[in-house]
Formats: sequence, structure tokens, C-alpha cells
Amino acid sequence: MSQQDWLDKDFYAVLGVSKDASAQEIKKAYRTQARKYHPDHHPDDPAAEEKFKEIGEAYSVLTDDEQRQQYDAIRAMGSGGARFSAGQGGPGGAGFEDIFSSMFGGGQPGARPAPGGGAGSPDIDDLLKMFGGQGGGFGGAPSGFQGGYGGPPAKGADTSARTRISFRDAALGTEIRLNVDGRSVTTRIPAGVHDGQKIRLRGKGRSGPGGAGDLMLTLDVEEHPVWSADGANLRITVPVSFDEAVLGSTVAVPLLDGDTVSVKIPPGTPSGRTLRVRGKGLVTKKKTGDLHVTVQVAVPTHVEGAAKKAVEDLREALADEDPRAGLGEAAAR
Repeated sequence: MSQQDWLDKDFYAVLGVSKDASAQEIKKAYRTQARKYHPDHHPDDPAAEEKFKEIGEAYSVLTDDEQRQQYDAIRAMGSGGARFSAGQGGPGGAGFEDIFSSMFGGGQPGARPAPGGGAGSPDIDDLLKMFGGQGGGFGGAPSGFQGGYGGPPAKGADTSARTRISFRDAALGTEIRLNVDGRSVTTRIPAGVHDGQKIRLRGKGRSGPGGAGDLMLTLDVEEHPVWSADGANLRITVPVSFDEAVLGSTVAVPLLDGDTVSVKIPPGTPSGRTLRVRGKGLVTKKKTGDLHVTVQVAVPTHVEGAAKKAVEDLREALADEDPRAGLGEAAAR
């Protein structure tokens, strides 16, 4: 999506937030809208699919501080006193031709051509390159027209994209192929990325005289039914039998790479206790995390015969123990 398209897209309205919404408010609104229009909930519905895409575009721009600043500036230019339109300037505001005629003396003898050398109107990206380069930004006072008269050639515009990957690919790293502005882009996703993380892919943006711009890629990581991540640490919940929890045991716990590790369950381990296995978490460039194993005591739903008699004997033997001792006093504090 080009920055010229930003003139026609109200990203704040797409997400249903105000123009001064905080990052947290934008994230909350995105999650609500994304769940509502997710393609899984609207199969074979092109309108919902398009709406979901618009929501993703809006979130990608508004959660990037630099892009949000550029977007607000472009929208302000488009709706303020100096209106930019692709057609002729009219009573409602000047068109590109009127603005560039006054800036560069268009139509007068000896006038310089508009940036890009073409006879037609430049697009928004051309205009923005004069104020900060890099495909358009308002990074302070102009320091010369990059790619224009006497300055270095301007780089291509930065662009953004969003993609969805599995938890396993996010944890272990993977190579993906994207379609960005009609181009096929292949990149490596490093191990240990998390949901909502942004990765800057240098030189993967739009091409320009001074080289290609960057691509800001936002990652949506799918939830896993067994695994979860906390930074570089991996978490898993492992069921154990009642006798394993009471008497202690050693159980085999799966690892993300398909192997297993033996974890010792100490005698008397309660349900919900978390045991740590060092060095068995995610392996990233910065560190290697740990594996956190949460014990879940499995209670049998049906017992009879000798098993039932054994439980009854246990209850009788432990009749003097009250697992709720002190609960009432603690609750009354």
C-alpha cells in the first residue's frame, strides 16, 4: 500500500478509535475487530476478508510511531488548507499542478521540471521525498531535495506488511515468502519471535535511485494447544497421576524439537506446582531459555473394586489431616 493511498483511508475510523488514541487503545480495538472479521469466522465472504485486510493495514500503520506520524501529517495536508488532489485544483483546494507551479515555476520560461522529470503530477511519495527522504517523512527542516538538485539520490519508500506464522515456526525460526506490492519477498524469521513483534527487513522495501527502502513486517503468532512462550522460556502443563504426585516419580516430558527430557516429580507435589528444567527452552541469538513444567494432578473419574477400597482406606488413614485448615481465618482478614 502506497502512502498516496493514505489520503483516502481513515485508519482511525477502521479501528473505531479517536485520532489521539493511545497504543493500548489501538491494540485493544484491533483485537476486537480482528476477531469479529477473521476469515475463519466468515468463510467464503470476500467483504469480511477485505475488511480484515483493512483492519490489519490500519493496525500496522498506527502502531508504528514513525508511520503514524507520517500518516497524520499526510492526512492533515490532505484535509487542511493545502489540499492535494490528482485532478485540477478547484475552489475546494489546489491540485498538484497548482502547488508545483508555485514551487517550481511550472509553465514559465526557464522553469525547472517537477521531481521525477515527468510532465504529469507527482505522487505523494515524490512530494514527501523532498522533506526528509526515505519515501516521505517530516523529520525536521528540509536539508535539500534528496534525489533532486545537488543532493544524493533518494532511497525507495519504506513499506509494511503483516503475516501469520505458527507457534512452532516462531519458536524455532523459519523462512517465509511474502507478496509485497506485487513482489515476492523471501526472508528468514529468527527463532524466538513473539506475537505482534515487528521486524525491519532492510532493503526489502520499494526500490529507488539511492537503493531500496525497508520493509516493516508485523508477525501474528498462532496459539499452540500445548506450548506457550515467556520470552525465551517455554511453558508446558503435564498431567501426572495421583500416586505419582503423592509418592513421587520421574516422567518423560516432550520437547519442542520432538525429543523428550526426564523430569523428577518430588513426593507430595501439589497440582499447579511448576518445575524448571534449565537450558531446555528456546535457543535465540541472545540466550537459551528454560523449560517450565506445570504439574496437573489427574483425578480419576471412576473407581471401583480394589481401587475404590484403596482410596477409602487412604481417606480413613488421613482422617486427621484437614487440607482447608486456616482457610476461614485467612479469608476473614
